[in-house]
Amino acid sequence: MSAVQLGQYPPATHLIAHISDTHFLGGGRALYGSIDTDTTVYRAMAQLERSGLRPDALVFTGDIADRGEADAYRRVRDIVEAAAERMGAPVIWVMGNHDKREAFRTELLREEGSTAPVDRVFDVGGVRIIALDTSVPGYHHGDLSDAQLAWLAEVLSEPAPHGSLLALHHPPVPTMLPLMAILELRRQARLAEVVAGSDIRAILGGHLHYATTGLFAGIPVSVAAATCYTIDPTAARGSLSGLQGGQSINLVHVYDDQVVHSHVALGEFPAVTGFDAAFLSRMEVLTPEERTEAFSRQV
Repeated sequence: MSAVQLGQYPPATHLIAHISDTHFLGGGRALYGSIDTDTTVYRAMAQLERSGLRPDALVFTGDIADRGEADAYRRVRDIVEAAAERMGAPVIWVMGNHDKREAFRTELLREEGSTAPVDRVFDVGGVRIIALDTSVPGYHHGDLSDAQLAWLAEVLSEPAPHGSLLALHHPPVPTMLPLMAILELRRQARLAEVVAGSDIRAILGGHLHYATTGLFAGIPVSVAAATCYTIDPTAARGSLSGLQGGQSINLVHVYDDQVVHSHVALGEFPAVTGFDAAFLSRMEVLTPEERTEAFSRQV
């Protein structure tokens, strides 16, 4: 991050790393016999650490384990928590449709096992992050009970100093993929009644395995693509195609007056152009007019 404000906006007040759909299997087994789920999570953590960014929290929006196996949870937990400790960031785990509540609690949260919804609230430097469990045991679609909606309404009855982020697995936005529409969050109108007019500034979701954005009850929605495999929105009409490629995470920058979501591809790619930190340092000592002439003027 630049030590000097170079544009119209001051630095973000908070940075959240938004990661989704790791789908680990027990025993280190490859997902669908070919997908090494561990490597992309290691890579995501390594890219965050190498960047020098220091997230205020890491938020994982569900489907942490593909079959809810205890060993799978322990493995992803150990990878993530080690990196998070080095970055000084808490980890927020959100339930997905592939997750199992008892093992999720005992292995990720280190709590007593229970089949009750895993709904929790976190204070991250004045930003309230609400983890809402949209899973339906035994099914892949999402839903929310009346009790959960009442709980959410109670949480939102008092605004947070920097507003709230709602993190859930099933995003309340349309999908262009017909089969995924069957597995969407149901009865979204009930959720809209609760969140409309609240201090929720953004909704973070997963589930779709491709990155997308939308608007729900006037609130921006950002969906992070999976780290395990991605779904191709341009596949043949009517088909659903999972790909070994395109894995990514999102960076969520919270500003005083807006929230910005940035898509980050996972992997090593050849650099074709760029400017180094020394160039940025030279720009910082110039006046705004000198910067315009040095960097904005076309040559």
